[in-house]
Amino acid sequence: MQCPRIIIAGLNGGSGKTIISLGLARIWVRSGKALIPFKKGPDYIDAKWLGLAAGTSATNLDPYLLPKPVLRALFCTRMIGGEGALIEGNRGLFDGKDVAGSCSTAELARILAAPVILVMDCTKMTRTAAAVVRGMIAFEPGMHIAGVILNRTANDRHRAILRESIEQYTGVPVLGALPKLKRNPLPERHMGLISDQEYAASDEALDTVADLIGAHVDVARLWRIACNAPPLSVARTQPVTEDVILPENVWALIPRALPNASPAVRIGYVRDAALWFYYEENLEALRRAGAELIGLSLLTDDRWPPIDGLYLGGGFPETQAERLTANASMRRHVKALADGGLPIYAECGGMMYLGRDLVYKEARYPMAGVLPVTTQLCERPQGLGYVDAVVTVDNPFHPLGTILRGHEFHYSRCLVHDGETPVFGLRLNKGCGMGGQRDGIIAGSVFAAYTHLHALGERHWAGNFVRTAEGYRGKK
Repeated sequence: MQCPRIIIAGLNGGSGKTIISLGLARIWVRSGKALIPFKKGPDYIDAKWLGLAAGTSATNLDPYLLPKPVLRALFCTRMIGGEGALIEGNRGLFDGKDVAGSCSTAELARILAAPVILVMDCTKMTRTAAAVVRGMIAFEPGMHIAGVILNRTANDRHRAILRESIEQYTGVPVLGALPKLKRNPLPERHMGLISDQEYAASDEALDTVADLIGAHVDVARLWRIACNAPPLSVARTQPVTEDVILPENVWALIPRALPNASPAVRIGYVRDAALWFYYEENLEALRRAGAELIGLSLLTDDRWPPIDGLYLGGGFPETQAERLTANASMRRHVKALADGGLPIYAECGGMMYLGRDLVYKEARYPMAGVLPVTTQLCERPQGLGYVDAVVTVDNPFHPLGTILRGHEFHYSRCLVHDGETPVFGLRLNKGCGMGGQRDGIIAGSVFAAYTHLHALGERHWAGNFVRTAEGYRGKK
């Protein structure tokens, strides 16, 4: 499979990968290329911005959440009809979950046989930059570092010394050099970029970034490097399994849960300024399993249509806390649905909405009151990174004893009310969750956790959700 592709990687987080990736994506789309964007890792926010820059949704590729053959097949599936792929890495190139660099951007580059463009913060550095690049090349032989982009350079003399040193001592071409910026053209907060829904000038900001990259980076040469990536070999053996997957058949891993169900069960999912963290593959998996998806909002007074299940993703409910609390009729409606046995699956921000209260900046905001907990926003992260969890309590969504792989990133903590003992369905071998190695509150047909899952990594989830929704519909 011929597939032009490059990975934008860095020495560390904050090196400038995001601004360069966004600028390149916008430039190539402006030129008429059918670019397909990808984000390495589980991050929802960077992926959302990358999708905005490219004019099409970006796909997360995470070697921890997805088995390698599934990840590779997902990449190939998304590339059908595309002219080239831009993949934004995360953290430093070789930074993974352990000393072996497992699940790093470098590992993703090997899985996809993709050339790497290294972004370097060159603040107060000249010839040492060449030593750093040389060390990166030698650290993992076989890693194809095809070019370097310099960031935060001081002046023309600084840029000239950097370029000459790197190219003379490493043979790796310098493909661009960005100056130091007085201000970041992209809005940020504690979890990185703020959501596009909270920033009305997102399109203007992306155009500004594209103009910056176009003025300082050899965009045409970068595209040629992408086009010189080797063909991506794909096994073409039947039957379709996790180990051998046709690129166009990654969805064969999600069979229909109810082959004869008519009409399809209706699963609502909230996508608004409060909750919008969803992997598109999770939504597609529900469709493939037999659900009709109904887009909903918690922020309006619109009456919801009848639904057989509800999916509440993550997001920033704290930024919409006043509106969520003010919409008392919606809070009562969600509580009544939960009390009536509606299957509800909630992740992080969705779980926070189901609690009794949300405490933010010393103010207390009543939420839906489905769960006997209050969540409180803190100044520092309360959970950050990958999760390894064992299902310890029977529930509608995950089989007992299943080992789940997920991730968490939350500044809130979960406070249990005195005299009440929630049923926690997950024991964490890795991760923080709700504290005490616990996560996943189970309340009737509700499952609510800090842990985010990927449907192609946990392939039982979509089918179980659809079957549970069908069972609820049959009892109404």
